[in-house]
Amino acid sequence: MLGAMFRAGTPMTPNLNPEGGGHYFIDRDGKAFRHILNFLRLGRLDLPLGYGETALLRAEADFYQIRPLLDALRELEASRGTPAPTAALLHADVDSSPRLVHFSARRGPHHYELSSVQVDTFRANLFCTDPECLGALRARFGVTNEDRAEGGPHFRLEWAPRPAELPEVEYRRLGLQPLWTGAPGEPREVVGTPSFLEEVLRVALEHGFRLDSVFPDPEDLLNSRSLRFVRH
Repeated sequence: MLGAMFRAGTPMTPNLNPEGGGHYFIDRDGKAFRHILNFLRLGRLDLPLGYGETALLRAEADFYQIRPLLDALRELEASRGTPAPTAALLHADVDSSPRLVHFSARRGPHHYELSSVQVDTFRANLFCTDPECLGALRARFGVTNEDRAEGGPHFRLEWAPRPAELPEVEYRRLGLQPLWTGAPGEPREVVGTPSFLEEVLRVALEHGFRLDSVFPDPEDLLNSRSLRFVRH
């Protein structure tokens, strides 16, 4: 991957930061990249004593497609008595559809007006054969009760962000609900497909998965309808 990034003819331009000096910016984990560079320089894996981020380093090595580093990490985990992650599959499908909602808006003491607003509804289907990763996905999206989780290796989500024009009382009357993610003290609303798939991508990489396919457009990852991850 690194070779492809900087191969002649690749359409990459330097970061135009005035202080950048023509440097290139790669939006990946900088601390992990230190160990990747050392591996490429020295041809061996030298990690600090007690290094505890091998899962993150493995995800970065997989992103850059450095197979010898992946092999070295597997050997390191085996020598530490830490079993390498088992093979698993993660599949995320999401679909959206607009819905025209009609409601009565009060404009005065005795004046009501019929209004309409479009509400975008989202439906997602998550399938994962790794129970630990599946549990992390459920926790990430606040699925703690069985009415939103079906059990087994999959669960479904349905949500509809409330437009500002739609009164809260009408939103609740229609049975619509938002979707939240993040830590309990710092919740973030999932307002559409990109923010949903971004969270799925984060969880997948944290558990050693790599992206295998994107549908329909591989060039538009966060606006896709289907993502498939694998872990060998």
